[in-house]
Amino acid sequence: MNVILNDRLTSASYRTVFVSDVHLGTRDCRADLLAEFLRNMTCQRLYLVGDIIDGWKLKRSWFWNSHHDDVLNLILRMARSGTEIIYIPGNHDEMFRRWLPHELEVAGIRLRNQAEHVTATGRKFLVLHGDEFDSVVRYAPFLAMLGDRAYTLALIVNRWFNLVRRRLGLPYRSLSQWLKRQVKSAVMAIDRFETAVADEARRRGMDGVICGHIHHAVIKDLGGVLYMNDGDWVESCSALVEHHDGSMELLDVTDVCNRFPVAAPLASRSFAGA
Repeated sequence: MNVILNDRLTSASYRTVFVSDVHLGTRDCRADLLAEFLRNMTCQRLYLVGDIIDGWKLKRSWFWNSHHDDVLNLILRMARSGTEIIYIPGNHDEMFRRWLPHELEVAGIRLRNQAEHVTATGRKFLVLHGDEFDSVVRYAPFLAMLGDRAYTLALIVNRWFNLVRRRLGLPYRSLSQWLKRQVKSAVMAIDRFETAVADEARRRGMDGVICGHIHHAVIKDLGGVLYMNDGDWVESCSALVEHHDGSMELLDVTDVCNRFPVAAPLASRSFAGA
């Protein structure tokens, strides 16, 4: 497990890293934390599992700062240094999906609709963003847009909530994520999504599935299929990593920012490779 050294991440090496739902182009994107993570780790392969750039938001209003630039520059630097990078577009960066039939490689970054990842121990995982298993996004895009705006409002409230906590000397907490866990319908929707994605992996004969989309970081066994969601960089600020021995770990880097007055070691949840 990594630890904080002078309020910064110590350098870490992974076999594979999975990151999704960054939502660059939005005010609530924690690009500063992601840049900190990327600076202080190396990996052989990096999967960008969708919604890296938020095209929905950028169409309505433009927001971009130096931290957003840092994230893109660090990813490009990794590609130049030999890291294999696979970009699987999501629904918020669906503008890149029109290029998928051509299987383009841009600046060392390969665009793919889905991928199959094989761990160091030979386990096979389906890698996809997951919005195709979200019935609201798939069949009612207008309702999805309404939901997106309600979510944006929750994040605005979350921003002010944490401003107060910071002034009181308290660590960051995601109010919007807590609210989502309290709403029964949201919990049921998450359960349905997880089951549907796991069923697809089972149908394809995979050992498990790695996805994003619902901003709910978790590792769990669903009927013999390992379901892993790498979370997001708006609420949970998490990444899924594969260690060199094939074991999988979910890193929560919420507290790894020297802007917060209270720092703590990286929380983690792991699942050993078989």
